[in-house]
Amino acid sequence: MDLRIMGFDSPLFSTLQHMLDAGDDSDKALNAPTRSYVRDTKAMAATPADVKEYPNSYTFIVDMPGLKSGDIKVQVEDGNVLVISGERKREEEKEGAKYVRMERRVGKLMRKFVLPENANTDQISAVCQDGVLTVTVEKLPPPEPKKPKTIEVKIA
Repeated sequence: MDLRIMGFDSPLFSTLQHMLDAGDDSDKALNAPTRSYVRDTKAMAATPADVKEYPNSYTFIVDMPGLKSGDIKVQVEDGNVLVISGERKREEEKEGAKYVRMERRVGKLMRKFVLPENANTDQISAVCQDGVLTVTVEKLPPPEPKKPKTIEVKIA
Protein backbone atom coordinates (compact mmCIF):
# COMPACT_ATOMS: atom_id res chain seq x y z
CA MET A 1 0.00 0.00 0.00
CA ASP A 2 1.42 3.39 -0.98
CA LEU A 3 0.64 6.02 1.64
CA ARG A 4 1.49 8.89 -0.76
CA ILE A 5 -1.64 8.13 -2.77
CA MET A 6 -3.70 8.97 0.30
CA GLY A 7 -1.97 12.35 0.71
CA PHE A 8 0.56 11.38 3.39
CA ASP A 9 3.89 12.81 2.14
CA SER A 10 5.59 13.48 5.48
CA PRO A 11 8.98 11.86 6.31
CA LEU A 12 7.35 9.87 9.12
CA PHE A 13 4.93 8.20 6.74
CA SER A 14 7.61 7.58 4.10
CA THR A 15 9.75 5.84 6.78
CA LEU A 16 6.74 3.79 7.81
CA GLN A 17 6.15 2.86 4.14
CA HIS A 18 9.79 1.80 3.79
CA MET A 19 9.52 -0.40 6.91
CA LEU A 20 6.37 -2.07 5.59
CA ASP A 21 8.03 -2.77 2.22
CA ALA A 22 11.17 -4.17 3.92
CA GLY A 23 9.00 -6.54 5.98
CA ASP A 24 7.78 -8.23 2.81
CA ASP A 25 11.35 -8.89 1.65
CA SER A 26 12.50 -10.28 5.01
CA ASP A 27 9.59 -12.74 5.11
CA LYS A 28 10.66 -14.11 1.74
CA ALA A 29 14.26 -14.46 2.93
CA LEU A 30 13.24 -16.31 6.11
CA ASN A 31 11.03 -18.77 4.22
CA ALA A 32 13.52 -19.45 1.44
CA PRO A 33 15.32 -22.81 1.57
CA THR A 34 19.05 -22.77 2.23
CA ARG A 35 21.55 -23.65 -0.48
CA SER A 36 22.61 -26.83 1.31
CA TYR A 37 18.96 -27.94 1.59
CA VAL A 38 18.42 -27.39 -2.14
CA ARG A 39 21.69 -29.19 -2.99
CA ASP A 40 20.81 -32.16 -0.76
CA THR A 41 17.30 -32.38 -2.18
CA LYS A 42 18.64 -32.47 -5.75
CA ALA A 43 21.21 -35.10 -4.73
CA MET A 44 18.53 -37.32 -3.20
CA ALA A 45 16.23 -36.98 -6.21
CA ALA A 46 19.03 -37.93 -8.62
CA THR A 47 20.33 -40.99 -6.74
CA PRO A 48 18.41 -44.15 -7.65
CA ALA A 49 18.10 -46.92 -5.08
CA ASP A 50 16.40 -50.27 -4.53
CA VAL A 51 15.40 -51.65 -1.12
CA LYS A 52 14.87 -55.37 -0.53
CA GLU A 53 13.62 -57.14 2.58
CA TYR A 54 14.86 -60.63 3.38
CA PRO A 55 13.83 -62.80 6.34
CA ASN A 56 16.92 -61.74 8.34
CA SER A 57 17.96 -58.41 6.80
CA TYR A 58 17.22 -55.32 4.72
CA THR A 59 19.37 -54.57 1.67
CA PHE A 60 19.81 -51.14 0.10
CA ILE A 61 21.25 -51.11 -3.42
CA VAL A 62 22.42 -47.68 -4.61
CA ASP A 63 24.06 -46.70 -7.89
CA MET A 64 27.27 -44.80 -7.15
CA PRO A 65 28.95 -44.70 -10.57
CA GLY A 66 32.52 -43.50 -10.76
CA LEU A 67 33.08 -43.41 -6.98
CA LYS A 68 35.73 -45.31 -5.10
CA SER A 69 34.85 -46.91 -1.78
CA GLY A 70 36.82 -44.18 0.04
CA ASP A 71 34.56 -41.50 -1.50
CA ILE A 72 31.37 -43.07 -0.13
CA LYS A 73 30.01 -42.51 3.39
CA VAL A 74 27.46 -44.74 5.09
CA GLN A 75 26.16 -43.36 8.40
CA VAL A 76 23.29 -43.78 10.84
CA GLU A 77 21.80 -40.51 12.10
CA ASP A 78 19.32 -40.03 14.93
CA GLY A 79 19.52 -43.72 15.77
CA ASN A 80 17.38 -44.92 12.84
CA VAL A 81 18.13 -42.91 9.67
CA LEU A 82 20.52 -44.56 7.22
CA VAL A 83 22.41 -41.92 5.20
CA ILE A 84 24.38 -42.94 2.11
CA SER A 85 26.37 -40.16 0.44
CA GLY A 86 29.28 -39.42 -1.83
CA GLU A 87 30.51 -36.85 -4.30
CA ARG A 88 31.84 -37.24 -7.78
CA LYS A 89 34.14 -34.45 -8.84
CA ARG A 90 34.71 -33.25 -12.37
CA GLU A 91 37.79 -34.69 -14.03
CA GLU A 92 40.63 -32.27 -14.54
CA GLU A 93 40.83 -31.13 -18.13
CA LYS A 94 44.02 -32.05 -19.88
CA GLU A 95 45.75 -29.47 -21.98
CA GLY A 96 44.43 -29.42 -25.52
CA ALA A 97 41.28 -31.40 -24.68
CA LYS A 98 37.83 -29.90 -24.41
CA TYR A 99 34.42 -31.40 -23.80
CA VAL A 100 32.23 -31.78 -26.86
CA ARG A 101 29.42 -33.23 -24.74
CA MET A 102 29.14 -33.72 -20.97
CA GLU A 103 26.26 -35.93 -19.86
CA ARG A 104 27.58 -37.77 -16.84
CA ARG A 105 26.45 -36.26 -13.58
CA VAL A 106 28.96 -34.60 -11.28
CA GLY A 107 28.27 -33.43 -7.75
CA LYS A 108 26.78 -34.88 -4.62
CA LEU A 109 24.96 -38.21 -4.44
CA MET A 110 22.85 -38.90 -1.35
CA ARG A 111 19.94 -40.97 -0.06
CA LYS A 112 18.31 -41.16 3.37
CA PHE A 113 16.21 -44.08 4.59
CA VAL A 114 14.27 -44.33 7.85
CA LEU A 115 15.04 -47.78 9.22
CA PRO A 116 12.27 -49.93 10.71
CA GLU A 117 12.18 -50.66 14.43
CA ASN A 118 13.51 -54.18 13.97
CA ALA A 119 16.70 -53.00 12.17
CA ASN A 120 19.91 -53.73 14.07
CA THR A 121 21.99 -50.57 13.58
CA ASP A 122 25.00 -52.31 15.15
CA GLN A 123 25.03 -54.91 12.34
CA ILE A 124 25.47 -52.90 9.12
CA SER A 125 27.82 -53.84 6.29
CA ALA A 126 28.55 -52.07 3.00
CA VAL A 127 30.21 -53.36 -0.18
CA CYS A 128 30.85 -51.37 -3.36
CA GLN A 129 31.41 -53.33 -6.55
CA ASP A 130 31.32 -52.05 -10.15
CA GLY A 131 29.75 -48.74 -9.13
CA VAL A 132 26.93 -50.35 -7.16
CA LEU A 133 26.85 -49.98 -3.39
CA THR A 134 25.09 -52.71 -1.39
CA VAL A 135 24.32 -51.90 2.24
CA THR A 136 22.97 -54.72 4.39
CA VAL A 137 21.23 -54.03 7.70
CA GLU A 138 20.57 -57.12 9.80
CA LYS A 139 17.23 -57.50 11.57
CA LEU A 140 16.89 -57.86 15.31
CA PRO A 141 15.55 -61.25 16.41
CA PRO A 142 11.81 -61.14 17.09
CA PRO A 143 10.94 -60.73 20.76
CA GLU A 144 10.10 -63.95 22.51
CA PRO A 145 6.43 -64.25 23.37
CA LYS A 146 5.74 -63.84 27.04
CA LYS A 147 4.61 -66.98 28.78
CA PRO A 148 1.54 -66.60 30.93
CA LYS A 149 2.29 -66.32 34.62
CA THR A 150 0.39 -68.76 36.79
CA ILE A 151 -0.70 -67.49 40.18
CA GLU A 152 -1.51 -69.95 42.90
CA VAL A 153 -4.93 -69.50 44.43
CA LYS A 154 -5.03 -69.98 48.17
CA ILE A 155 -8.11 -71.05 50.09
CA ALA A 156 -8.91 -68.73 52.95
